[in-house]
Amino acid sequence: MADNAFKADEIIDITDVTCPITFVKTKVAIEEMDEGQILQVHLNDGEPVENVPRSIKEEGHKVLDLRENGDGTYELFIRKVGD
Repeated sequence: MADNAFKADEIIDITDVTCPITFVKTKVAIEEMDEGQILQVHLNDGEPVENVPRSIKEEGHKVLDLRENGDGTYELFIRKVGD
């Protein structure tokens, strides 16, 4: 997908926290958004990149893309589903 395929409505950086706070911060951010908006999450490799996308899907939201940055971090794009 092209780098500009998604325009994030909000961006959060959770590289400074550990699991399970990574998911908690992501969930709080998406709860404050309107349905259909896109959240971009900057997160670390390892547990965060394994757990946050899975947990977000379980919450019913749509994971649009997960991109590796090449420095041990990722960009996760989530579309909020429902209010």
